[in-house]
Amino acid sequence: IFKIENTSLVEIQEKPFKLEREIQALFEDNLQTIMGLTLVRSEFTIKNKRIDTLAYDEQAKAFIIIEYKRDKNISVVDQGFTYLSLMLENKADFIVEYNEQLKRNLQRTDVDWSQTRVAFVSPSFTENQILATNFKDIAIELWEVKRYSNDTVAINELKKSRSAESIKPLAQQK
Repeated sequence: IFKIENTSLVEIQEKPFKLEREIQALFEDNLQTIMGLTLVRSEFTIKNKRIDTLAYDEQAKAFIIIEYKRDKNISVVDQGFTYLSLMLENKADFIVEYNEQLKRNLQRTDVDWSQTRVAFVSPSFTENQILATNFKDIAIELWEVKRYSNDTVAINELKKSRSAESIKPLAQQK
């Protein structure tokens, strides 16, 4: 990335995040702007698992778990499925947390559990992580975030490829 100064290009250096918490604060403070989500709770603990950010997608009527990684981490896919399972096995706890934090009265029937998902936010992901989440019906999203020396932040959702397959036919095979 370059900045134009007169007619010359001056490179803008990346300014890596020192702490995962810096990424989390940036996203939580701007969750509606970045992802179109409502913050429910930061650091939500359930069944001895700590979820970095619990959010709600008002449009999809679904809960979203957001996990932050300061750098490449090998445990993205397994952690994502663990959290999806945790959420779907403890639906009432998520609804209670939503109602208590936001002072609302969300009902079980108001949530579309088929739209729940886990989003990982990191400066980068491995090729295997990108390929492992490239199924159109896997509820794991990858978001890249990079900070630069001129107080610029680049946020990029890694979209699934247009040719992404469905995992359903594979799951139905015996």
